[in-house]
Amino acid sequence: MKRPKILTVDDDPDILDVLDLTLSEFYDIFQANNGEEGLKAVQKTIPDLIICDYMMPVMNGREFCRALKQDILLRHIPVIMLTGKGETQDRIGGIEAGVDDYIVKPFAPDELLARIKMIMRRTTQSLDASPLTHLPGNTSIMEALQINIAQDEPFAIGYADLDKFKAYNDKYGFEKGDEVIKETARIIIRCARDAGGPNTFVGHIGGDDFVFITPDSIMDNVCKVIIKEFDAKIPDFYTKEDYERGYIIAKDRQGVEQNFGLLAISIGIVSNKTHSIEHVAQVGEIGAELKKFAKSSDGSNFVRDQRKI
Repeated sequence: MKRPKILTVDDDPDILDVLDLTLSEFYDIFQANNGEEGLKAVQKTIPDLIICDYMMPVMNGREFCRALKQDILLRHIPVIMLTGKGETQDRIGGIEAGVDDYIVKPFAPDELLARIKMIMRRTTQSLDASPLTHLPGNTSIMEALQINIAQDEPFAIGYADLDKFKAYNDKYGFEKGDEVIKETARIIIRCARDAGGPNTFVGHIGGDDFVFITPDSIMDNVCKVIIKEFDAKIPDFYTKEDYERGYIIAKDRQGVEQNFGLLAISIGIVSNKTHSIEHVAQVGEIGAELKKFAKSSDGSNFVRDQRKI
């Protein structure tokens, strides 16, 4: 069974040693010496929980937590902050920055372990994020769509999924399939946020289905860049033989062997510039129709509904 990962952030090596001794029997521990190093560590390896000190050089615990919670891909990670005895202002500052819990130094190991278990259990129950990509899931997607509908500004939603993915999964296995999904998530996040800014919403519906929301004016260019980067990555997903041949041999849904082309990404664009969108259900219906149409063509592509309604 895979062990949860905990990042400990403190400039005091003695505290880091105590945390390691306390936690390493149950969790995989990695460490950082200040908030800036902590952010770099999180971006490299996403932990299941973070324990950080409030008082640190370079970037203190409050600044670290605030930066973490502003990142849509990292904000789901629970944070326990270590504070000195009687330092009420530190606790208030931590809570304002988004800390999930705090514990006073010196702490009892049993209490710390109990708090970690409680927070992880609570996070697992309430977390909407995809366990594979850590992108927001269906509840957050619905909320983001509703917010954009209510604002009544020109916006567009990209519905993306992968063509030939089931055949790929059957041939290469679920681990390789998961890597494809994670790489697709990275590409969509990077391209959407490079164009729309760091707070651009990207969600993972499940499986190989994604949603991203941008201003209408930039959506077409975002889709073009996503397709370009995805297609450039295709050779990495296949053996040299399969890629050069241009197809794989796998069984269809009836169990009959067939030739399947290489993976592609299809995107359907729904915009409130062409439709008067009043509720979330409209968006999903139109997006599913457009995505189906996009998938009817060979290779990666995107389609936009031009019908005026």
